[in-house]
Amino acid sequence: MRGLAADHPPGYHIGWHSHGEAQLIFAASGLMRVTVEPGHWVVPPRRAVWVPAGIAHAITCIDAVAMRTIYVEPEAAPWLPHSCGVLPPSPLLGELVMAAMDLESGYPENGPAARLVAVLLDQLDVVPAMELHLPIPRERRLRRIVEALVDDPTDDRGLAAWAREVGASERTLARLFMAKTGMGFRAWRQQLRLHEALARLAAGEAVTSVALAVGYDSPSAFIAMFRRVMGVPPRRYAHD
Repeated sequence: MRGLAADHPPGYHIGWHSHGEAQLIFAASGLMRVTVEPGHWVVPPRRAVWVPAGIAHAITCIDAVAMRTIYVEPEAAPWLPHSCGVLPPSPLLGELVMAAMDLESGYPENGPAARLVAVLLDQLDVVPAMELHLPIPRERRLRRIVEALVDDPTDDRGLAAWAREVGASERTLARLFMAKTGMGFRAWRQQLRLHEALARLAAGEAVTSVALAVGYDSPSAFIAMFRRVMGVPPRRYAHD
């Protein structure tokens, strides 16, 4: 295991690449988006995304990001997930990642550094993934719908209206959404709105403005959704 610390400005982009090692990419501060086909993960402050070895990905910093990356040799922890996921907030995991920035290669297998690594890997094994993934389907009819919603998250048309728009039955679209994204249409749209809301909150927008900008009729409905998914109200998230 080795660590790498890097600070990036808003809008900084790391293009498509992959590594022979698995990565734990931790946002010590700031918000970033990690894209892995066919979709992307949003990584809020004090969260981390797990990217297995060999998985092509790209990273965009939504605002200024203090990025702390842990590289793990695949054979060091073969039990760890083979798919990407964002981990929920864990003060212990965050402190372990920060401490691992000082690791030097070739540390003794029975010394303090090795014990630190063992605890960090144990934390990755027991912490469940957080649902912050937005899959982007490639099927042509679904693609038309999701691209339109990305352009305008406030579009509140139901699946029946979209079915008329793209020339398919409502039943077909419902089946395709579940098959290609693993979630229903309404759940996918909520996830899109959450991603957009996180970016706007990171930019300093007021909660009421964010709620309306992402398609909620009232701030209270938006706050309820945000608290349910993120575990904290948006005002507290914006000031953490």
